[in-house]
Amino acid sequence: MEKKPFLDPDQIEAIRKTRNGCILNGGTGSGKSRCALYYFLMHYNKTRPLYIITTAKKRDSMEWFDELEDFPEWMTKNTTIDSWNNIKKYTKVFGAFFIFDEDKVTGSGAWVKAFLDITRKNQWIILSATPGDCWIDYWAVFVANGYFRNKTEFTNQHVIYRRFSKYPQIQGYYNTKKLEEYRDAILVPINFDRDTVQHHIDMPCCYDRNTYRSIGRDRWNPFENKPIENASELCYLQRKIVNSDPSRLSHVLTILMDKKKIIVFYSFDYELDILLSVDYGVEVKQWNGHKHENVPTGDSWVYLVQYTAGAEGWNCITTDTIIFFSQQYSYKIFKQCCGRIDRRNTPFKDLYYYHLRSSASIDLAIARALKNKKDFNERRYLTL
Repeated sequence: MEKKPFLDPDQIEAIRKTRNGCILNGGTGSGKSRCALYYFLMHYNKTRPLYIITTAKKRDSMEWFDELEDFPEWMTKNTTIDSWNNIKKYTKVFGAFFIFDEDKVTGSGAWVKAFLDITRKNQWIILSATPGDCWIDYWAVFVANGYFRNKTEFTNQHVIYRRFSKYPQIQGYYNTKKLEEYRDAILVPINFDRDTVQHHIDMPCCYDRNTYRSIGRDRWNPFENKPIENASELCYLQRKIVNSDPSRLSHVLTILMDKKKIIVFYSFDYELDILLSVDYGVEVKQWNGHKHENVPTGDSWVYLVQYTAGAEGWNCITTDTIIFFSQQYSYKIFKQCCGRIDRRNTPFKDLYYYHLRSSASIDLAIARALKNKKDFNERRYLTL
């Protein structure tokens, strides 16, 4: 495959538009990291420290230092790379440049508070493939850019809360034209045409229909022999029944015989137990809350990745295959998972994504939400 240039025209154009306080917005594999480092190299002198706040996985894998190898030595010497978990350590830094990798500044937690403290005293940009699903996700970045004094001012001017709700529940937004102007002012897209073609393949799976029906009808937990208490428990049990069917593991084994190297995304520990219940005859590695192992490097392997733990912060260009053993509620996480193998420097033209799903109502509802680029909502599903 023809070697790509160090920077392509779309990346150069994005760097030209990048400014302090912006969100460098590019899909997974678009080269956001390299663009951010180029921007720093072009606009800041050798004495300004560079801080990169990223995921724990990216920090531990030294991925950013691999990127820095192509840049002047002084950049590496003046660079501190740490995870979002430690962001509060840097609230006293003044006069530096910060790259916030993998946007984590939604909500109102400690990370957001530290982010706002840092941005008041330093230059900064954010890298994100999915910067915001709704307007409330942007409030901290809008405040950091000076559009609002604080979150209260943002909500007073733009948020409509549902009346008579037991807790603050957003019903909608008003004066969104102004919000669109703010968003367009800070988003810097990296536009590029991918050479890859994604092939999404549905693999029909079986499930225990009788147990599935009885759970929905009787609202009884057969695993713990007690009544089902809420909607989340009901959905969890329905998913456990469909995700535990032996047909899913059979599909994994069949695909491995053809593809040799596969990444398998799963949701729950019981799925991991199922996936580890057979001898694949090849190297098996894991990335989840229990083990943090890197992608295997042999001629044939299986890499088991838990959605929440491994949806971002790593990539693999040695395989063209991902299997979704179960489905994920979040469209954003789903897209991030797809992006693990869809990179600019992948040698593969065709990428294959196998979706293991049954005809059970919950599987169909989750698939429908993701197809419509939405998150799956348990309560809405149970009221249909």
